[in-house]
Amino acid sequence: MELNDFFKENPRAALAFSGGTDSAYLLYMALKCGAQVRPYYVKTPFQPRFELDDALRLARELGTELTVIEYDILDDGLIAANPADRCYHCKKKLFGLLLRERAANDGFPLIIDGTNASDEAGERPGMRALCELGVRSPLRECGLAKTEIRARSRTAGLFTWDKPAYACLATRVPAGRRIDRELLQRVEAAERELFALGFTDFRVRVFHEAARIQLSPEQMAEALKRREDILARLKKYFDIVLLDMETR
Repeated sequence: MELNDFFKENPRAALAFSGGTDSAYLLYMALKCGAQVRPYYVKTPFQPRFELDDALRLARELGTELTVIEYDILDDGLIAANPADRCYHCKKKLFGLLLRERAANDGFPLIIDGTNASDEAGERPGMRALCELGVRSPLRECGLAKTEIRARSRTAGLFTWDKPAYACLATRVPAGRRIDRELLQRVEAAERELFALGFTDFRVRVFHEAARIQLSPEQMAEALKRREDILARLKKYFDIVLLDMETR
């Protein structure tokens, strides 16, 4: 199946839009195919500000309106407690109670997302939740993997074509440790500092009371050269800063 076939069969859908490479290309193709697809962005403390900025920019460049739904996911005690299957409960809440209800009220009974053929479903809790909720993943159904999506996005002139994959901020906190707004803000600020230094593919993870930096192999040497710069910037948010020698 090709994407144009999917949208012929499903000409009206709500898109769970993150502003990342996959959902950006999916939105581009949906509009190109003439489908009535409305992008929805669910804004929670788990998403850094730049993700919303990217989503707004892309919607503007594609000439469509982005619907932003704000929700404080930390009001849910189970999700804030951060169990091992937190992602399952989070997806159930956001896609089931919020997005599906809002989209249905707007006249969009079908919800689609940007999961691609490179994403291993396996036993991932979040993927299980989407399956249970009946969320469709056109990129995955059409066999489009990440490399192909990036190449097509570049040809289409989408600025997201080389955007690094970026998981939500909650993934930086080890399972079992309660998530609060202040901790997420410190993680986001620390990652913003690394972006400002020119790093791109990384994570700042919480390790006890320290910030543990994970980098791609290509950026490790640069991090060692700029050790003092990194320490000076990240110590504003964490007393201890560690560099993980196991690369991403």
